[in-house]
Amino acid sequence: MRLLIISDTHIPRRARVLPDQVLAEVDRADVVVHAGDWCDLGSLTDLQARARRLIGVYGNNDGPDLRARLPEVARAELEGVRLAVVHETGPSAGREKRMAARFGDADVLVFGHSHIPWDTTAPTGLRLLNPGSPTDRRRQPHHTYLTATAADGELRDVRLHRIERG
Repeated sequence: MRLLIISDTHIPRRARVLPDQVLAEVDRADVVVHAGDWCDLGSLTDLQARARRLIGVYGNNDGPDLRARLPEVARAELEGVRLAVVHETGPSAGREKRMAARFGDADVLVFGHSHIPWDTTAPTGLRLLNPGSPTDRRRQPHHTYLTATAADGELRDVRLHRIERG
């Protein structure tokens, strides 16, 4: 099962639409995971219409219309991988320990908010992933997103992609 993992798209504030490179990944993915800060209900409905399956949460920049349609925390089992998704996880110091305590029943936690790509594993085995942002890199050198494969209870082939401009 091929996953596309994105967050912090901030449409239309930081971009009018998702980059073509990301839209091509949406078309290839079996599941699109979005860790919040959509900022626009239209971006949610567009992605719902295009994706085979969408798992998403709201973020701190999402208004009542998005919060009415999305949860704060989403959970799913994908090919035996227990996935949790949340927007905010707090400061980076101590993140693995805090999130392992909060999401002890998950194998993978996808989060956003910082726009900083992140891939670590807590001592408990919980893998924490932040895809960065495909539209708002802030102080990061590149706009980014993640892809991965879920199979036989394992998350494999996790890859951070840069958005190629031009």
